[in-house]
Amino acid sequence: MPRIALALPLETEDRVAVELVRHGYEIVARCSGSDDLASVLGSALAEYALVSASPRYLNERLLVESDASGTRLVALIGSDAERRHAASVGLHEVLDSAAGWPELENALLGAPVARPLARRGPSNGRGEVIAVWGPAGSPGRTTLAINVAAEIAAAGYTVALADVDTHSGSIAPALGLLDEAPGFAAACRLAGADSLTHSELERIGQRYLSSGGSFWVLTGIGRPNRWPELSGDRVVATLRECRSWVDFTIVDTGSSLENDEEISSDLFAPRRNAATISALREADEVIAVGSADPVGLSRFLRAHADLVETLETERVTVVMNKIRASAIGLNPAGQVAQTLQRFGGIASPVLVPHDQSSLDAAILDGKTLLDSAPKSAARVAIRQFVESCLLPQPDVAKPRGSRRRFGSRRSA
Repeated sequence: MPRIALALPLETEDRVAVELVRHGYEIVARCSGSDDLASVLGSALAEYALVSASPRYLNERLLVESDASGTRLVALIGSDAERRHAASVGLHEVLDSAAGWPELENALLGAPVARPLARRGPSNGRGEVIAVWGPAGSPGRTTLAINVAAEIAAAGYTVALADVDTHSGSIAPALGLLDEAPGFAAACRLAGADSLTHSELERIGQRYLSSGGSFWVLTGIGRPNRWPELSGDRVVATLRECRSWVDFTIVDTGSSLENDEEISSDLFAPRRNAATISALREADEVIAVGSADPVGLSRFLRAHADLVETLETERVTVVMNKIRASAIGLNPAGQVAQTLQRFGGIASPVLVPHDQSSLDAAILDGKTLLDSAPKSAARVAIRQFVESCLLPQPDVAKPRGSRRRFGSRRSA
């Protein structure tokens, strides 16, 4: 949890503190002036310090102490006089005191002010649920789910990433987050007791902080034997609460679509695969991801038929991951597309090139591709997919008779 110290006027402190706590920051000191803050900055072990740009709260001694302790110092400016004062002491990390939370978070993280959006969130106030599914064999479900969430957050939308895999939840270690207290399992327990609220989701969720766009994470179960906590009804109730909490909820599901009823004599027993099946049926969009190699294609084509039968719908976008000539041969993209069309009737799949070095760097750092390798070919392909298929499209002039839909969808 990031640690931050404050030296602000009371009214500003009250407003800012609420947002800081809400987004996962720990306030380790609240000081009445610059000298007070300078004296405690080192012992408080604060990573960030947020101050007013007036002479009472900002002086040269504070800059020296923040440099010595490795604390990032950001000042809030409320007037031209305060702006001149910040410049006179040599502080350039400043932000307008009336700025909203996205701008404040970007300033703390050292990023430029977020670009304005043409549109924010679904117009009807109902957030979208996007499920990421794939067959067994590590086709890249978790990697795709994480980076889809990152790209949507970078576009300025509020995002929650939920790990609903009851066999091998892995979002927490992939992002370097703690998973002793699984967030999604806790949300399901609260949903089962009709006690799940937005404040509870923010309490149990963890915040992945990024200069490109931060998002909430509901971590998965650390031990597979905890799967009974994720019953189908609870999963649905949790995802429906998430709809009113954030603009987009990205769900990383398990691979198995087996109906446990066929192998159990107890019709009322919990179903291990109920979490995956319920999440897929609740989702507005399902991303079916497969690995672009002979074994991965075979697995995907067999499992894709089960997926379509389970959903009884065509709201599936197919993404083929790890496109590379070394596993497929010449023209790998063309061969993969032709195979999917011939044996599965799947047209226009999204193709993501293989970029092992960038993916390794992201795992090593516990970050998204957006943060660790923004120019990666895989990241560029995922960003283009998100912008063209998942996000609301900007209003453009259209021929008479055409209709505008929320988001451009591809069907398989």
